[in-house]
Amino acid sequence: MKSKVLPAVPLLAAGTIASPAGAATVSVTIPRVAVAEYHKPYVAGWLEPADGGAARTVFVWYDIKKGGNEPGTKWLVDLRSWWRKGGRSLRLPADGVSGATRAPGTYQIPLPANLPAGQYVLKVEAARESGGRELVSVPITIPGKGGSSSGKAELGAVTIR
Repeated sequence: MKSKVLPAVPLLAAGTIASPAGAATVSVTIPRVAVAEYHKPYVAGWLEPADGGAARTVFVWYDIKKGGNEPGTKWLVDLRSWWRKGGRSLRLPADGVSGATRAPGTYQIPLPANLPAGQYVLKVEAARESGGRELVSVPITIPGKGGSSSGKAELGAVTIR
């Protein structure tokens, strides 16, 4: 599987957030799915305090250039967990957060550098037209240790370093 790595610089269209050297980075793998009609998934990643509280969207990849009477944001509701946790109130496109859908591969996304110390859960959700939906959760401690988890179909490995 071919991997793509996004640099840790401000890229509005790529959906990354600027981050200083040494900050935590999330690695998200979108696996190649063997189906007749493949559509790139919509993917959202957000942080929640481990003991509950407001979510902070880290990235959301969707069809930002959808034309006609069907804006790409129409299908973001299919990312149900993210949508309920705060996606519906996020004004899109959001600078430094929104980006285009991604082809299969591995992508690096820096976490926000200004996170207060504490326990968090990173959640990454993917939904694909004519496909499935999947949610992966990874606990993280700031500062300190990350972790990893893996999806079974729509998402591959999700790792925090």
